[in-house]
This record gives sequence, structure tokens and C-alpha cells, in this order.
Amino acid sequence: MLKEIGPRISRVAILGNPANDGYARVLKALKPVARSLGMSLQIRNARRPDDFEPAFTAATREHAGAPFVFTDGMLLLHRTRIVERAAKHRLPTMYGTSEPVDPGGLMAYGPSMPDGFRRAATYVDKILKGAKPGDLPIEQPTKFELVINLKTAKALGLTIPPSRRAQRDSVPEAIRPVPGSPRGTEVAAG
Repeated sequence: MLKEIGPRISRVAILGNPANDGYARVLKALKPVARSLGMSLQIRNARRPDDFEPAFTAATREHAGAPFVFTDGMLLLHRTRIVERAAKHRLPTMYGTSEPVDPGGLMAYGPSMPDGFRRAATYVDKILKGAKPGDLPIEQPTKFELVINLKTAKALGLTIPPSRRAQRDSVPEAIRPVPGSPRGTEVAAG
């Protein structure tokens, strides 16, 4: 998706928390994909909020065309600070969850967190009704969202391709305003 909004992007800075066990697995999976797209990855680790500014400064200095922020509890908690750093450095940043787009992040693609919470509630309900946790099947996310903040895109001088703006999966109103979000924020869900 980053290549669509910035065809010249050849370097992507990955911001993630190495304390998150899933981070290493995602990096391992991303490396061959990046190579196949003719892109290189710059790994920027952030164990605490004080690491955000140096990470974005290094990404700018090393000419990363765009950062991607790995989904992690600490990074999600401090999403506004990350969005502010991305804006300060004028970097079109993509996120793995939609929450950073509301305070001004450019775009996100990933599992729907609210849907995941609803699905978790069904597990709790089953357990409270006597089901053994070990007998319940492990589920994978089924609902993914593409969220684009058009105001941020405009501020960065980016044009979102019509194909992305009109993206649809199984939801008839795939691109719609995000309730309670700043004007110019749209979500495409599938």
C-alpha cells in the first residue's frame, strides 16, 4: 500500500518494540516481501517513548520514504506521540491498527481491534457458562480495516489512489467516515 501512495518509496523504516514476541516473526516475514518489491527495511526499535524521536530522526536522516509502526501495546498507548513525530518529520506513516489514524496518522491496515474485543467477549461468555478454556478453538482475526486520513494525506501532499479510496470487500459501505473522528478520516473495512 505504501508503494501505491509513494511509488518512489524504496526504504521503509519499521518501528517496533523488540520486547514484543511477535515483532521478530513479523520482521522475518516482511524481509522477503520487501525484497520482492525492491524495498529495503530500516529496523528502528522502540522499547520506551523516549526512543520515538531518535527513531524518526534516523529514518529521516537515512531517507526512509515511509515508516511502518508495528502493532504493540506500548506503541498503541503512545500513538499520539508517534503521530506527532511522524508529522514533525513529514513522514507518511502506516500503522498495523486503525487507532493511530484518528489523532492524525496517515493510514492503517490490520485486524479490527473492536471486532477482536467483541470476539474475546464471546470467549469469556463461554467460559462463564462452564466451557473449559483449553477446549475452545483458537481463532484468527476475520475482519480487517483499511483506514485513511485524507486530511493528513493532503497535508503531506499525497494523493490516495481511487482504487484504495473505493476499495471494497464484503461490506457495502466499505469507505465511510469513522464515527467521532476528525473530518477527512475514512475507513474501508473488509
